Amino acid sequence: MALTGKRAAFFDVDNTLIRGSTIYFLGRGMYQRGYFTKKDISRFVLANLRFRLTGKENKDEIQRFQDAATDFIGGHNVKDIEAIAQQIYDEFVSPAMWQGTIDIAQSHIANGVEVYLVTAAPEDMATLIAKRLGLTGALGSRAEIKDGLYTGKMNGALLHGKEKAVAVRKLAEEKGFDLENCFAYSDSNNDLPLLQCVGHPSAINPDALLGLRAMAEGWPIHDFRRARFIGRAISPIVVRLAALGTWLTPRKRKG
Repeated sequence: MALTGKRAAFFDVDNTLIRGSTIYFLGRGMYQRGYFTKKDISRFVLANLRFRLTGKENKDEIQRFQDAATDFIGGHNVKDIEAIAQQIYDEFVSPAMWQGTIDIAQSHIANGVEVYLVTAAPEDMATLIAKRLGLTGALGSRAEIKDGLYTGKMNGALLHGKEKAVAVRKLAEEKGFDLENCFAYSDSNNDLPLLQCVGHPSAINPDALLGLRAMAEGWPIHDFRRARFIGRAISPIVVRLAALGTWLTPRKRKG
């Protein structure tokens, strides 16, 4: 690949850009709209939990999660799901975003750097998030579509772990990005392949393993969880102090 100097920044989504799981929010919104039963959502939540706790690089767990993540949209009209996804973004996804991560992404945009979300979540949902935030685009797991309906199967591999790095390298080849001058951000040690395929990796809200790795490598670490916790802790104190100050301030006499 000829190096053109073109740069891009790649952001993981779950717990990096948003607090929680994108696909969980999608499933929750669809359940509330009557698209499936409590049994369906319970199966999906269990698969999601097992994947996050034990399925880091376990092919069986990854396959189980992949099946659960696509089964629940099988048979549904693509346009209907896209319309629901817009509502779910407003109801669940947008309020759960880390403003600090958004600021980093948009600062890249302002500096002429293309920004892509890279996630195991459905690519349609990731693309919607990218559009809403004014980012360049998204790479995600693709659901199979036939005759305008989701089949309930995957079109390709779940974009997880090494697959993220494969997808980013392919995009770099197509777009002419110099990966040594590119950026990547994630919260998870599972995304080491993604972080290591660029010249400027950073950790955001890192798990324990990634935090240790980032410190050892000298990578920048952004922890917005701590800032949020401090903000939530001191806000009531600030409010009380302001109220006390108002109460103690003598009233101005008229005339």
